Amino acid sequence: MTPFRDLITKIFKKKPDADAPWLEYYSREERSIKFTDKSVYNYMVDEVGEDKDYICLNYFGNRFSYNEFFYNINVCAKALREFGVKDGDIVTICMPNMPEALYAFYACNKIGAIADMVHPLSSPEQVYTYLENSKSRILFLVDFDYEKYKDVIPKTLVYKTILVSPKESMPIGLTIGYTITRSIKTKRPSLTNNDYMSWKDFMAVGATSHSNYKADVKKEDCALILHSGGTTGTPKGIMISNYSFNAMAQQSAVNVIDVRPKDKIVTILPIFHGFGLGVCIHTPLCLKVETILMPEYDANRFYKIWKYDKPNVILGVPTLWEGMMANPKFDDVDMSQLKYIVSGGDHLTVTAEARINDFLHKHGAHVNIGKGYGMTESVAATSYTFPGTNEPGSIGIPMVGNTYKICDTETGEDLPLGEEGEICVQGPTLMMGYLNNPKETENVLRKHKDGSIWLHTGDIGYIAPNGIVYYTQRLKRMIVVSGFNVYPSQIEEAIAKHPSVDKVCVIGIPHQYKMHVPKAFVVLKKGIEPTAKIKKEIIDICKEALSVYSLPKYYEFRTELPKTLYGKVDYKELEKEEEKKTKKEEKKTKKQS
Repeated sequence: MTPFRDLITKIFKKKPDADAPWLEYYSREERSIKFTDKSVYNYMVDEVGEDKDYICLNYFGNRFSYNEFFYNINVCAKALREFGVKDGDIVTICMPNMPEALYAFYACNKIGAIADMVHPLSSPEQVYTYLENSKSRILFLVDFDYEKYKDVIPKTLVYKTILVSPKESMPIGLTIGYTITRSIKTKRPSLTNNDYMSWKDFMAVGATSHSNYKADVKKEDCALILHSGGTTGTPKGIMISNYSFNAMAQQSAVNVIDVRPKDKIVTILPIFHGFGLGVCIHTPLCLKVETILMPEYDANRFYKIWKYDKPNVILGVPTLWEGMMANPKFDDVDMSQLKYIVSGGDHLTVTAEARINDFLHKHGAHVNIGKGYGMTESVAATSYTFPGTNEPGSIGIPMVGNTYKICDTETGEDLPLGEEGEICVQGPTLMMGYLNNPKETENVLRKHKDGSIWLHTGDIGYIAPNGIVYYTQRLKRMIVVSGFNVYPSQIEEAIAKHPSVDKVCVIGIPHQYKMHVPKAFVVLKKGIEPTAKIKKEIIDICKEALSVYSLPKYYEFRTELPKTLYGKVDYKELEKEEEKKTKKEEKKTKKQS
């Protein structure tokens, strides 16, 4: 904690509840936080107040004030009204981190519509499913995706698609360069096709409109839809209310108490994800922080932002930090201005955490990397590591207003502090439910004996006596070996200690007698080739750190691991590969017999 915050906490410290020991880390004022009843748009506008001349967005060096930001939101809102969008209608936004996507998002909220945030790398089949499920009739689409989705869109209720180029808000020099290298190759619909229109033409409609574009948006109204596999892996639309989305921003503001207006944040996490849209867009905009948008990862641009923009806050997934540390250009980067650097979205091993902290300190940073934990079903993070709670391997403490408890995975009964079970969360950021899927909603949002609704995360962990929470394992990833519970994350942690290991993923594969056994997929650092010596060293590390029944039965070295659309290691893809191998072997054995 900062000296000031530490002093305030000590002065106003209240004896914590035995069932909620994390409360001791919050001041009395923080514990009594009141979450706003305003709409998402109105909350942001009111938080900015009279400081509309502050810089709001930075897009490839083009910097936009809040005045410009609000103007474009208003024009976009009027255009949406002109095209028949009413209160409660769903509008789909399938775009990367671009200013136009944010104008559309907040414009939807201003007129009481619901923004459906879709990954632009989704398959045509997925986009068709999303559009069918939402009954969306207006689609904002990044123009280079037109060719991919052109056969899908006509099969849905969408009657107007607004094509937006990444160059719309670029500086003139970059606009020319982008046109020559990429835009000129982008296929677009015929000018006679009235189902499509450009961003420029769409905004021109709004600029000349005199229609009423305001709405009476309630806190309980749905503000946006995010997409996730949830706890079962089946794609679902997650409905988030105005209240929940704003509450997340207010919680995050408490966690980054040292952030000041005009500070800078790098937003590389995608806006079609709760972590990106909520924590890296809505929160900094409400705090009057300059938000540097990166629509896609570019190692050279990422380096230049660090070098010349000197960001104060950056959030990312573990693979982002690995790429940063492997980039030799970062040798001359000064990180002394950093206030917060946070890893989320995927598990960060203790070994990787130590390496990142060492890297940060060597570059002048005075902070350690923070960790967050959450689900899209709760917008984003539900716990975070304050200074004083940032224990290696931990996920911090529940964010202000949240309550955690650990439940037995079989009986659902509450477990005492220190015991391992399913992490359950209660708080203001919980989703309204899954779109058109009440059965799955009831499976995840469950009423307990106390009459309260709890989010069952499907993750295993425990709460230490001091209130700090530890994530152990995804429940579905747990491997049962001869009746013993084996956690892949513990094996991954052990293997990651080998100095030559870059990444590792462990899955369970079928076994004739033990039902399942662990198999480790290992990626070595750049320039290092697999050898029998390295394999033996990894095996020896595992023997020293793990129980006999937890030892991997097989090791496979790879040059890379499959990734999900959100940049996480796709262990399910590895499981599918192994399942195919098993079936192939079974067929072969059957033929031979």
